[in-house]
This record gives sequence, structure tokens and C-alpha cells, in this order.
Amino acid sequence: MLPLLAAALSLGSVAAAQDESGGLSLPSNPQFFVKEDPNHRKATVVVNGEIVTGTDVDQRVALIVAASGGKIGEEELKRLKLQVLRNLMDEALQIQEAKVQEISVDEAEVDQTYERIARQNFGQDPKAMDTYLAKIGSSPASLRRQIRGELSWQRLLRRNVQPFVNVSDDEVRDVIKRMQEAKGTEEYRVGEIFLSATDENKAAVLENANKIVEQLRQGGSFQGYARQFSEASTAAVGGDLGWIRLGQLPPELGNALQQLQSGQLVGPIETRGGFSILLLIDKRQVLTADPRDALLSLKQVSISFPKGTTEPQAAAKAKQFADAMKGARGCGTVDAIAQGLGAEVVTNEQMKARDLPGQLQQMVLGLSMGETTPPFGSIDDGVRVLMLCGRDDPKASADPDFDQIQSQIEEERVNKRAQTYLRDLRRDAVIDYD
Repeated sequence: MLPLLAAALSLGSVAAAQDESGGLSLPSNPQFFVKEDPNHRKATVVVNGEIVTGTDVDQRVALIVAASGGKIGEEELKRLKLQVLRNLMDEALQIQEAKVQEISVDEAEVDQTYERIARQNFGQDPKAMDTYLAKIGSSPASLRRQIRGELSWQRLLRRNVQPFVNVSDDEVRDVIKRMQEAKGTEEYRVGEIFLSATDENKAAVLENANKIVEQLRQGGSFQGYARQFSEASTAAVGGDLGWIRLGQLPPELGNALQQLQSGQLVGPIETRGGFSILLLIDKRQVLTADPRDALLSLKQVSISFPKGTTEPQAAAKAKQFADAMKGARGCGTVDAIAQGLGAEVVTNEQMKARDLPGQLQQMVLGLSMGETTPPFGSIDDGVRVLMLCGRDDPKASADPDFDQIQSQIEEERVNKRAQTYLRDLRRDAVIDYD
């Protein structure tokens, strides 16, 4: 229990006892002559002299609530605030340590990352994201501070940790040999949220992890939760571990992944040092070309329905559309047929099969040149077909990339040392609660 909360409860008990003994005369509906300014927030906690306010917590929580579609109950919201407070305390320690080590992050670097996040995650420019953040109850300053914290910590690790992590050529060659021996077996692209735990706080961390899983299963953003909660170095990239094989993971994680299909979640799983929540993003075969990496040239032909169209009317028009498309003899004739139907044609000559919705991937990969998918859609969205105009199949890599494997092993070791580094900073910190 936080000291402030404990003090409040204690004071409440004393006041009640005094009231019952007749020592105090308190109105049931008190009128305050000096109103508290809602814009003035007392410090929630002071970390080595740096203040973290309730506003800081609320604005960071707003990012998580938005990533979860607003589907967070009152009890869960309280838990999130406590977790976010811990995150902000760690963030303060990381930024402070970077300053002590004379590591700086230029404002221009923060601006560049902020703009990239705006375009990648929101499809809009920074000013539009400024407006969005204010609308959801957060702020550009809150997100910029998180970016500064991540950049500071990454730079600190690159200077103080990474140079002392050694991966020999023999180790890399041994991994490559095992990969070649495993050719044709599956490898996995995995997202991870890692929460460190000790014997003393294991139960609390497990409860927290279970709450996170619950929110993710209700539609919360895995990347959003990873950025806010994960204590692994991959938090800055939404928890993405990249492509790995089961043998590269602890047995308890590998065994759990083996049971999943793409898009499924598992955890929390107890591992050495804490708990992991895993998301299977995708899987493929080791050193084998994945058909889903084929580069496709497609034409999408679509028709829409006027407002008020009934289901029988839509079905009749869809059948007429499907019959007409059967008469198309390749991509050279489809434009003329579409024009006769009043249909719209959109061409994409650089579409990877894996970027199509799951149900369409195998269907399109099974088409021959000039063939179309069955019509799909709805009354609201209209009906469309995809015609395959060309396909360039991927080539299998002859050998794994030496530098990539070396970097992956280094990152794993840096991550372990980073967790120890942060624990030391927490242990030595001077913390004052308001």
C-alpha cells in the first residue's frame, strides 16, 4: 500500500473514533471556502529529486486506455496507474543515469522519432497526432518524454553494456550450423512482454501479468502494452523479438509457442527472473522460401450498392457481377468488362501475399494468371474480386546472415545485463512519496 493511502486510511479511522466520542463536530456536507485548483497537482513521487506528478501518470495511462479501445474497468484502471507510476520512476532513473554518464539526446532526435511514430502508427503528421493525444487525455510532452527515456537508455546500454558483451565467431558459426541442420523446420516471429520478479514480489507481478493478458484478450494493443510495461530491451519496438527458433528460447517458452497459431497469445509463463507473455506474430520454415513472400500483381474489381439496397437485390447484382467476371480472359480484358458493369478497378503491382488478409492469402496463392477469387464483401462495403496478373516467387536464402545472427545473440545478452543495471539503479535511488 502506498504511504499516502495508508496515512489517509489511518486518519480516517482516527476521525471516526473522535466523532463517535463527541470530541469533534463535523457537518455531513462540508462547504469549503478555498477550492483546490485542479490544474495544480501535488507530486505523486520524487525520484532522486525529480518530481513525477499525478498528471504525468494520467497522461501516460491515457495512451494505454486508447490502445485498448477504452475497454478498461475502474479496478483495472487503478492497477494500471500503479504500474505506470513504476514505469515513470524507471524512466526517470534511466534519463538521470544517462545525464550522469554525460549522454545526451538532442531535441531533433526526439522530434524525428515522434514524427516517425505519428506516420507509422497514426498515418498522419505530428500536428494531427498532437491533436489526437490531447483528445484522449494525454499530451505530446508525455509521449516525447517516453521517447527521450527510450533513446537515453538505448544509448546508455550501447556505451556502458554492449561493448562488454562478446560473441565469438565460433558461437555464431555454431548457431548457423544448427540452423542448417534444422532446414525446413519452423521458426517463429514473436512478440514478448517481460516482467521481472523476485521471490518477494512474485505474487504481485504474476497478478499484474494476468491482468495484462486479460486486457490483451479483450482487444488491447500488444505493441502498446509492450512499450509501457515490458522490461525487456525490445519494449521500444513493441516487444518484437524478430524471427527465432524454438531452440533459442528457454524450454518453457519454446514449448508454449509450439502450440500456438499465428495471432495467438500465451502467458504469463514463469521464466528465470520473471514472467513472459508471448504473442505469435507469424511462423515460417527455416532457410526455406515462404510462398507468402511472393510478390503479386493484382487487380481489384469492385461494385457498390446504393443506399437502401435489400439483400435479395444485392445477391442478384452480385451474381451478375460474378458471371461477368468469369468471362474475363486475363488482366488485359478486365478493365473493359468493369467499365460495362460500372465497376471500379484498382491495380497493385507490389503486393506481398502475406500482406493480404489471412483468408485471402492461400486463395490468391492458388490462382493461375488471369484467374479471380470468388466475390466477397457485404451490402455496406460492396462486392469485389481479386484477379492475379503476375507473381514473382521468393528465393530461399542459401545461408543464414552471419551478422544478423551475431547481433541477435548480442541483443539477448545486453538485455539480461540491462535488467541488472536497472535493478541497481532502483536499489540506490532516493524515493520520496507525497
